[in-house]
Amino acid sequence: MKAAFPLRGLAIHPEEFDREMLEMCTRAKLNHLSLHPVGGSGAAQSLEDAIAAHMLPESRALRLEASARGIGLAYEAHVLSWLLPRSLFDRHPEWFRMDERGERVREVNLCASCEEALAYVAGRMEWLARLLDVGQSRYFYWLDDAAGTPCRCPDCRRLSPSDQQMRVVNAMLTGLRRANPAAQLCYLAYGDALEPPRRVEPLPGVFLEYAPFRRDFTRPLADPDCAQNRREIEPLRDLLACFGAKGARVLEYWMDNSLYSGWKKPPKPLALAEDVMAADLELYDSLGFQEIVSFGCYLGADYRALYGDPPIKRYGDLLYGVVRE
Repeated sequence: MKAAFPLRGLAIHPEEFDREMLEMCTRAKLNHLSLHPVGGSGAAQSLEDAIAAHMLPESRALRLEASARGIGLAYEAHVLSWLLPRSLFDRHPEWFRMDERGERVREVNLCASCEEALAYVAGRMEWLARLLDVGQSRYFYWLDDAAGTPCRCPDCRRLSPSDQQMRVVNAMLTGLRRANPAAQLCYLAYGDALEPPRRVEPLPGVFLEYAPFRRDFTRPLADPDCAQNRREIEPLRDLLACFGAKGARVLEYWMDNSLYSGWKKPPKPLALAEDVMAADLELYDSLGFQEIVSFGCYLGADYRALYGDPPIKRYGDLLYGVVRE
């Protein structure tokens, strides 16, 4: 890699978005921040909390300061349980997924073959776009974060997890475009949906976001001797063939201190694996990616109080093509 990636960012928790984070990003020549409400079983509530915080005057002031510094913003979140509240199960169990036993269950995602459920999701997606407007047309909203939970109803059984996700993403994009006709939405290649969809075509405006979560973080992604990484990288060329490299984004984990801290506070000190990251950047550059974001959670005020500044500057240097002497 000889030049800076055009988009260089971090994904942080909304409560870690403060002026000191903006200052560190400026020093690191980062030009993007994604605000990532906590996922998991509490994803709907954490999204509600993010919506409430977004409305506060101090949040608006921070967004204006980010813009003045040339730092773009987006929300990246698992939103399906907010789009389709679990409380609706009692009235509309057919909207929810079927498990292997043939029973409808309220937990996690939905039935991707239920047109009424998809229409409801589209309507809520329009509302969410209006609630969390940051002046951008590229959106990063995802299904629930759960492995091994596709719908197993007779219609959905014919669809892979990736095809089921693609149906939902298309519905979400339809709703987004009611709020913003220029909207584009990511297909998150992650977990069970790492393969490209084969039977469901993406609507125009769907772009790739590639997140190799099951990789070995101690070895370069392209390491031919790492079976774990080979499984993550094998679908990548097919994903790019399906969605195209234009506008495609990498969502990596080099700076994800929530992961390295076991998702428990207090955070652990973060040591950036520079050699791994540098090798990965060479790979992503060769494949045509121009947008690189890493999770950077658990690097907020509590981290700084314990350890001083996290290695955001060095992370930015690598993205900018700065080689350490």
